[in-house]
Amino acid sequence: MILHLWHPCFEMVRRARAGSHRMHSSNTKRTATCSCRSVELVPAGEPRRVYACSCMECQRCTGTAFSYRAIYPGSALVGQKGETRSWRRTGSSGQWLEQTFCTTCGSVVLMRAEGLKDALSVSVGCLEDPEFPPPIMLHWPHRKH
Repeated sequence: MILHLWHPCFEMVRRARAGSHRMHSSNTKRTATCSCRSVELVPAGEPRRVYACSCMECQRCTGTAFSYRAIYPGSALVGQKGETRSWRRTGSSGQWLEQTFCTTCGSVVLMRAEGLKDALSVSVGCLEDPEFPPPIMLHWPHRKH
């Protein structure tokens, strides 16, 4: 289940930021870093979609009430450095999800999913971009706190 525009304040923020978000071009490159700054990922361009998820798996992964991620095309990853490790789990859909994290601090910086063909999902908090678009949907809203 997906709840679109999941909170009125997100819609206000989205509208307020729409002007600054449009200033980014397809050549935009942002750097996602882990907590200890050992891992850096550079996705290019704008995300396909920005979402939040409050499924139990995302709550456990982040240690918070939800995850906040941006989906990019698989080819958007133009730079990567640092040692990462990945592990797969089976999601509620029965398909695999693969989380990639820093081997030093454990921050999950990237996720891939069987259901997201040729795509990757970057943890938005790792981008440290206060102008980044807010989530436009919440997955699993009935599990939110």
